[in-house]
Amino acid sequence: MARPIVGIIGNSYLINDQYPAHAGGSHNSEAVADVSGCMPLLIPADPRFLSVQELLETCDGFLLTGGRPNVHPEEYGEAATEAHGAFDRARDAITLPLVRACVERGQPFFGICRGFQEVNVAMGGTLHPEIRDLPGRMNHRMPPDGTLEEKFALRHSVRLTEGGVFHRLFGAHEVMTNTLHGQGIKTPGNRVIIDGVTDDGTPEAIYIKDAPGFTLSVQWHPEWDAANDPVSRPLFAAFGDAVRAWAAQPAMKKSA
Repeated sequence: MARPIVGIIGNSYLINDQYPAHAGGSHNSEAVADVSGCMPLLIPADPRFLSVQELLETCDGFLLTGGRPNVHPEEYGEAATEAHGAFDRARDAITLPLVRACVERGQPFFGICRGFQEVNVAMGGTLHPEIRDLPGRMNHRMPPDGTLEEKFALRHSVRLTEGGVFHRLFGAHEVMTNTLHGQGIKTPGNRVIIDGVTDDGTPEAIYIKDAPGFTLSVQWHPEWDAANDPVSRPLFAAFGDAVRAWAAQPAMKKSA
């Protein structure tokens, strides 16, 4: 049987600072293929080339990946500043309505880093432009030096809500994760449940309350070594189960 399709949201990228491309980290595809058991399909997230409706009809689930560009603050009612960094307005135009459509339909998505932030903004939430500038917060950004293994190494713990979705998934009250982000949730969006936080109070795990489908999102990067990491593997496995369940539904029920 054909594997269900997971659309992996790509980022706009310049090769050699000159040639425009759509890019997606290979670890995302590896995690989707090897752990979720689905077929990865890289999506050029740009409304010039495709529509949200076409994506919903083509893919069974979506991986909202990390990326260097940030969600534009105009999407949550704030003016852009230098602290907000680079943007990808084309991706904003696809992912924000895509999240809302998936929540309504029950179609599964899994948000990672920027994807985690997109989910919050899509549901009406806001973001801090730079977590490390807040009193009492640690620097959550990727270390500037070292190997990829060192940059993606486990660096902080995430405390999970007792009896919550993530607690039940991991079978643990606390897990160790990597951290490679500058922004984070300021105010949670409508129905966004913060289900895990770091020691400094930064939200790291969320889901959408009463959504009929898989809506788990994390601020860290579980795609790194997903097949072997004890936290990453159950996340991608549960996502794969949800995608297969969606794909197995009759077409009439999906469009309802």
